[in-house]
Amino acid sequence: MIKSNSTLKIVLTGGGSGGHTFPLIAVLRELKKIKEENNLPLEFIYLGPNDFTLEYIKKEGIEVKTIITGKFRRSFSPIDILNNILDIFKIIFGLFQTFVYLFLIMPDIVFAKGGYGSFPVIFISTLFFIPFYLHESDSQPGLTNHLMARFAKLVFISFESSAKIFPPSKTKLVGNPVREELFYEEEEVDKASLKRSLGLSEEYPLIAVLGGSLGAQHINDLILDSLPQLIEETEIIHQTGTTDFERVLRESEIVFKEIIGSEERKTFYHPVPFIEETIMGKEMFNLKDIYFLSDLIVARAGSGLIFEIARSGKPAILIPLPWSTKEHQIKNAYEYAKNGAAIVLEEKNLQPNIFSGLIFQILRDEKKKQEMSQAALNFAKPQAAQIIAQELINSLT
Repeated sequence: MIKSNSTLKIVLTGGGSGGHTFPLIAVLRELKKIKEENNLPLEFIYLGPNDFTLEYIKKEGIEVKTIITGKFRRSFSPIDILNNILDIFKIIFGLFQTFVYLFLIMPDIVFAKGGYGSFPVIFISTLFFIPFYLHESDSQPGLTNHLMARFAKLVFISFESSAKIFPPSKTKLVGNPVREELFYEEEEVDKASLKRSLGLSEEYPLIAVLGGSLGAQHINDLILDSLPQLIEETEIIHQTGTTDFERVLRESEIVFKEIIGSEERKTFYHPVPFIEETIMGKEMFNLKDIYFLSDLIVARAGSGLIFEIARSGKPAILIPLPWSTKEHQIKNAYEYAKNGAAIVLEEKNLQPNIFSGLIFQILRDEKKKQEMSQAALNFAKPQAAQIIAQELINSLT
């Protein structure tokens, strides 16, 4: 354990997407627990891009410093080439910003979640000989982690298949950190009572549709097209994403009025812009309740979502983003599904009849549901955040 009496500083960096930020928050919360339980002289600082995920970091009550960041796009379309040229100047400016911040902070260690948001911090850390630790969420590593892994003290990985990409001597399989606050303890709450309190049916199985932090238009269209088949036998909570919510709401009204012809069944469909970790404002549902109550989850295949679904122990249908970098969502989905925890449905096969058929195939087969649930729990690595946090603390001794 830490012997120093002076304050030791840990810089955390990442951002750019919920997939980078939420695991970072999970590790931060474990670090804070260790600090409080052992009365350790630790200070935490976040250094990263000022994007939509920054609000979640600020809620954690730590010091926040923002930098300008840019990203490299692998596409050679004219617009992407132009954006790459413009982002070169952002990256250069961000490196100067980071140099100043790290010189003033001079942390003892850096923990980076990868992604373009963390590149300036990792790069400048090497110049100051500040030890840094990386975490790779995906089965196919991102560019930043791939380039900088050789300089890291240790690389934590989520999927076994990515081990072959990094130096074996500094690679540790831990899984992707999840926020434990998203999950009920066993027998902590009665399912029927919770459903009644949220106005949900006890009669019909509940499907949760999670398109990621920004939603997914193709999945939204699939749900709208499948409503006539699904709504007769299921209840649906549909996270649409904030930008597509109004359109989905309008079109769902048309579906119920002109195709389904039943205002009564409309009460079993719940479109929401975004589902928060906890109840926010007028929002009715939160992630903790949804992971607990759902009978089936339909989702993209970002690593964060996959490991949260696995931790919840719920059967899933994964619809990976087809144009994700290096097809990492497709690879994530198939690696997760190979033990039977999920069924992968690629966008080229997004037909309402195929989709509805898969859902009913799972929901009507109790044995299959149980097998998928157990496979999910077998895949889950709920101790990931704790393992990473303890490793970081141990490095300070």
